[in-house]
Amino acid sequence: MKIKISLLFALLLAFQIGIAQEDPYFESYDWEETPNYSVEKQSTEDMIAVKEKTVTEFYFDKKDLVEFYLEHKVLWLNSDDAIEGYNKIYLPFSSRDKLQVNKARVITPEGKLINLDKSKILTAEDEESGRKYKYFALEGITKGSFIEYMYVVKRPPNYTGRKFNIQDAYHKDKVEFDLFSPSNLLFKFKSLNNLPEVERDTLTTQKLHYKLHVNNVEKLEPEYQAPYNAARACIVYKMDKNTAGNGEDMISYKNVSQNLYKRYYVDYSKKTQELISNFIKELEIPENADDESIVRKLDYYIKINVFSQDVYNEELQDLDAILTKKVANDTGIIKLYIAVLRTLNIAHELVLTTNRKELKFDKEFEATNFLTDYLLYFPESEKYLSPNASGTRFGFPMPYVMDNYGLFIKEVAIGDYKSAVGKIKYIEPVKAKEIVDVMNVNISFNEENLTENNIHFDRAFSGYYAMNIQPFMHLIKGEKREELVENFVQNITKELKITDRKIVNGESELFGVKPMQFIVDFTTEAFVEKAGRKYLFKLGDLIGPQIQLYQEKERVLPLEEQFHRSYFRTLTVNIPEGYKISNLDDINIDNSYIENEKELFSFKSFYKLEGNTLTVTADEHYRENIVPVHLYEEYRTVINSAADFNKIVLLIEPE
Repeated sequence: MKIKISLLFALLLAFQIGIAQEDPYFESYDWEETPNYSVEKQSTEDMIAVKEKTVTEFYFDKKDLVEFYLEHKVLWLNSDDAIEGYNKIYLPFSSRDKLQVNKARVITPEGKLINLDKSKILTAEDEESGRKYKYFALEGITKGSFIEYMYVVKRPPNYTGRKFNIQDAYHKDKVEFDLFSPSNLLFKFKSLNNLPEVERDTLTTQKLHYKLHVNNVEKLEPEYQAPYNAARACIVYKMDKNTAGNGEDMISYKNVSQNLYKRYYVDYSKKTQELISNFIKELEIPENADDESIVRKLDYYIKINVFSQDVYNEELQDLDAILTKKVANDTGIIKLYIAVLRTLNIAHELVLTTNRKELKFDKEFEATNFLTDYLLYFPESEKYLSPNASGTRFGFPMPYVMDNYGLFIKEVAIGDYKSAVGKIKYIEPVKAKEIVDVMNVNISFNEENLTENNIHFDRAFSGYYAMNIQPFMHLIKGEKREELVENFVQNITKELKITDRKIVNGESELFGVKPMQFIVDFTTEAFVEKAGRKYLFKLGDLIGPQIQLYQEKERVLPLEEQFHRSYFRTLTVNIPEGYKISNLDDINIDNSYIENEKELFSFKSFYKLEGNTLTVTADEHYRENIVPVHLYEEYRTVINSAADFNKIVLLIEPE
């Protein structure tokens, strides 16, 4: 989140005069001229970090507070993949950064030193963004070699909230993190995921020195649907106080709330009010529409008609220009939503949070790196929208920002005085009943050729399952719609002949109001095989391929899904006259997990036979996103139940 900190910066500079400073740490730091690195001879690891040292120092350079960032790594590479991954070392570099030190070398298994020639420090440019970057191009690396590199960057300071990862997908023998700052600038730290706390070095007197030095950091490997980045051992830190100032917290959510309120909740000029009124007329809101219908229409209209650019530009966040030209950046888009909501007197709150797969919002540690994603919350309906995510719609924001804590900022008024109050609350996820996949399939057999089925396929999607398609149906017309239906059914089988097709509720505006429905009639020979006088009917294939979770080793990380979800499936099989199904009990599957009288995960399939009509029900529910390690096997059992159903083959034989 970009928050203006000019006042804060001015306060820092105001008190730097007269504060004694030593030279920057990096000026006296260097690698060993004659290195003697080693690893266990029997190690089978692809890669080991013998040493990783990171130093960040906040330093008054004349009148400017700057940050010197030092990184020094020694890596042992023991596989072709590791060598391929590290024959180029990319350096942090931008137009505002200045490299102070940059060098690298290779130490072969025989102990030969190959120093990187300056000509091998290259500059390249990203073709899409145009951004330039620098990298070391290392040569002479063989299995068992050490690569060592060190660089120092002078850059604008970032002290309102940073995250530093200690743990990676490879083992580390030694990790050192050091932070230096002028004696009047106090920093605060929090260690996450079982990492020791950062300590203050009291022996350093001319500057403040904080450090975390740890040995033998175990590797943490990614796992299926794990919040890997959020689970890594790491520290978060921020500048906390300026002892030469008033001693108040420098980064607090109280101040953040007030700053954001001043940015987004402004008084509108008469001209701006007229432009807002004209914009509201364009929405064509029906008379007597309730607030939820109005917000849904507003969200749809903005995301269809206002072009969003992810760049900083004053005009793109100027409300008058946005209302006139319908072009904005992320800040401008939020201003537009709030201007309309305030004009229409619709209660709402501005929410800031994180992507929980990257970093979980911390309730105690107030820092801006927990304020990366914006939401708008509507207390009357208890629903959210993501203003800056064009592919989302009201009621269904970006899923990974839900099931997480967040900072809720609410406008309050006392008489004519208006201000904002910030409060940390939980962002409840959308419930499974709102995210539903309903399948109704009727199957009959060609009496003259029992290997051919006539199938009436009816499937409806709501919530996140419809969000990738339904809101954009206005862009899909004519033959493209027919292709959409055909591609959709081909997920079940490509061996088919469609005889009729229909899309119900295919209007973009109906997302969140009515489920999108595909109805298709087709014939196919994909589901039946003849075996002498008997027939093998692949009932399970009708629900389409299913995920199957394998677990060769013990699960280490929790599992996190995007959203709750429910599946309701009804398969009606018209058994041919003179035939029966001899293995109906194979249909029965019942796996579920219940906690505190609430069913969190379940898969239940069963049947009912009336004459020659077999009705199969296969329902599946996931009412919890965050699955701790101790529940993983319960979850895996339910997930695999759907895969087991997918494998069901019914034996049809003469009576």
